[in-house]
Parts: sequence; structure tokens; C-alpha cells
Amino acid sequence: MAGDKDTLLGMGFDAARVEWALKATGNRGLQPAMDHILEHEGQPVPDLGGVTETKGGTSSNEAMDVDDDEDAEALKSLGAVAGNAVEAKSIKCSECGKIFKNTALANFHAEKSGHDQFEESTEEVKPLTEEEKKQKLAELREKMAEKRAKKAQEEAKEHKASEAIRRKAGKDINKIKEDMKLKEALKEAEAKKREKIADAKAKAAVKAQIEADKKARAEKAAREKALRDGQPLPGSADSTPSTSAARPAAAAVASVAGRDFKETRLQIRMASGGQPYTTTLPSDEPLRSVAEYLAGQTLSVDVDNVTLSQHFPRKTFSREDFSKSLKDLGLTPSAVLIANVP
Repeated sequence: MAGDKDTLLGMGFDAARVEWALKATGNRGLQPAMDHILEHEGQPVPDLGGVTETKGGTSSNEAMDVDDDEDAEALKSLGAVAGNAVEAKSIKCSECGKIFKNTALANFHAEKSGHDQFEESTEEVKPLTEEEKKQKLAELREKMAEKRAKKAQEEAKEHKASEAIRRKAGKDINKIKEDMKLKEALKEAEAKKREKIADAKAKAAVKAQIEADKKARAEKAAREKALRDGQPLPGSADSTPSTSAARPAAAAVASVAGRDFKETRLQIRMASGGQPYTTTLPSDEPLRSVAEYLAGQTLSVDVDNVTLSQHFPRKTFSREDFSKSLKDLGLTPSAVLIANVP
């Protein structure tokens, strides 16, 4: 009946097994259908078209019982069975005392409980009353609800653990990225700091050289004037300080120029005047790269005709110097060049 089917489906039984049980028991009620489902729990559901419905209120199992009774009577008539032998009506668990209608139910109990001691019993399994049916249904529903709740808790716990792992992995990745950015920022700041220090030293050295050159020119002009006027030449005591002052300046320039700078900043002034050009080249580049850069900036410069020179220290670079690196020529980390075009 539809009510029994809905009840069994509400208890969580598979729909195919419910259909099988109802058809096999001839829709004789809830209890026979439940017994059928429990008896055939481990068996696959057959094609329902080949399942024979019970007729006249007698199931296939009951028909087998009738055949067994007839066989027993035949054996008794042949003297194979004692007339006073008692017929077993159920199977009893010796460990817990529960009785079962057939072997399938006893085996099901053994799998669930682990009990393995059974014996035949003359006790007859009484059909459940309506009250007992309701109680059993309530118990089954409660067990199903507990299983669903437990499964839901386990799934929620697994989901929470997975979410925690995912968040931790995300935090770790973000921390690694932040650490890398911080290291790069520190590295860049340190490089800029070293660059500023090098620039300051280079400017100080160039300034010292300029002052020394000015003093040397002033002394030279004083000596030339003394010679023209017939005056005595300035004493060696006066010239000694200028020489001693020029030496530290030259040493400072040499010290700065001798350091290993990867890049060289250049300011290139045209001898004919105009705005200077500024660029930064690798220190290993030859001096010819400066001429090529200048030729790319103005049409008035030709790489093969332009000459480059320095005011401080005063020097004019030859064509052979064009193949030498900026570092070897002492132009690092920065220098001012004068470009002359014929």
C-alpha cells in the first residue's frame, strides 16, 4: 500500500528494495516488508518483472515452510524422525538471548553484534503489535537521524579543517611575498645609499682638484709676473704648500676613480656651447660609446671626427682611448666631458 511504501521510504530504505519487498510479500503489511528488506539486505535487487507475488496471503518463504512440514511428516511416517521430536520454530542467540525467525536475520545479527553462538529454539517469534511497530519505526528513525547528524558533523569538521589549511596556506604565501618585497626594498635602498656616498666623494674629489688647479695657476701667474717685473721669484716655501695640496686632491680623485662602479654618469658639453647632454652608461663600455651616443643626439657630431677631453684633470683623449673602457680611463662613477667638432 502507498502508506507502507511512504513509511519505509521515510525510514531511509532504498526505493528499489522497498518495491521489491512490497511485491514479494504481496503488500501484506509493513512488518512483512521490513522482514523481507532485512533478510535480503546483502543481496542485489532483482528484476521486479521476475519476482512472483505471493497469493492467498502465503509468501514464498511460507510455501517453503509448508513443503518442509510435509517433508517432515513424510520422514516421520518412514521412521526417520522420532515421533516425539520437537520442531524448531526460531534461532536463538546464546550470548544475548534474542530470537530470530530465520537464518538470514540471525546472520544479520551476528554481523552487527559479533555474536557467534546460536541454537535452535522452540520459541515462536510473535508478530509485532501496532504499538511495537510504532516503537520500532521510531527507533529506526532515531537511528537514521543520528547517523545523518553524525555524518553532517563529520562533514562540517572536515570542511572546517580544509578551510583552516587553505587559509594558512594563503597566509604563508602572502608572508613570503611580503618578505621578498621587503628584502628588495632594503636592497634597493642600500644601493641608493652607496650611490649617494660615491657621488659625494666624487664631487668632493673633483672640487679639491679644481681648487688645487686654481692655486697652481695663481702661483704660475705670480712667477711669470715676477720674471717680467724683475722681481725675485716666490720662495720654495710658498710653492711647497700648493704641491702638497695638489697631491691629496689627485690621490682622492685616483681613489674614487679606482673603485669598481658598474655604471658611469656622464655630462657632455659641446665646445661650441649649448645645452649639455647627460647619460648613464655601463662602466665597461668603451669611450667610443659616448661618441656614438652624442652622434645620436645631434647631427653636427660624427663619431670618427669628434674629440673628447676633460678639464679636471686636464686631458684630451686620443683615438686609441676610444677602445678603452670608461672604468680604465678613470671616468667612473661620474665625469664631465667636452666634445669638440672640427
